[in-house]
Amino acid sequence: MGFFLGYLHNSVFPPLLTEEEEAANLRALATGSEEAKRILIIHNLRLVAHICKKFETSGIDRDDLISIGIIGLIKGVNTFSLDRNTRLATYAARCIENEILMYLRSIRNQKTEVSLYDPVGVDKEGNEVTLIDILGSREMSAEEKVELDEETKLLRDHLYVLDDKESFVLRLRYGLDNTPRKTQREIARQLGISRSYVSRIEKKAVQKLTKAIEAHK
Repeated sequence: MGFFLGYLHNSVFPPLLTEEEEAANLRALATGSEEAKRILIIHNLRLVAHICKKFETSGIDRDDLISIGIIGLIKGVNTFSLDRNTRLATYAARCIENEILMYLRSIRNQKTEVSLYDPVGVDKEGNEVTLIDILGSREMSAEEKVELDEETKLLRDHLYVLDDKESFVLRLRYGLDNTPRKTQREIARQLGISRSYVSRIEKKAVQKLTKAIEAHK
């Protein structure tokens, strides 16, 4: 692990492998080659750095995020098969993201019950990114879909505590009316206000909902 961390701390990444090089190393890996595994991991370390940036405002130490991301990358390399109809990088990126998400949810469960609507970072446009935003970018498991349905119903049941603007923003932001979810920037354009103002409305609304939901438990 320390060997791989050295590359990330120095921000010096070996180039991505060509499709032919990747296939050759995957075939070698299938025969048990540790050297092929090392090559595949090293040449995909830039994925860890890229994905960790999405979680920079999660409150988790950067080194911890990187270590967790590397674990996800190693799992991706270990479980990838040439039979999959995709490149290793695509598959490994999902494994890295999943590993970080599992960690975030595990530590938040130690403090309080985690919500899919909890912010975990920001995107390149400055929009807050929640767990549901990230889950929505990939295929959810059956368990995650059930959890999403339950939390969405819980939100709908308590919207009465919000004023009209707060309710409108949350309905658009999280697709509570069975419509596609919108980013804060998209909502800002629709309402003719700033993205930061939408963010403040959303935060205040979520705080109100959280308090209302806790009061009825």
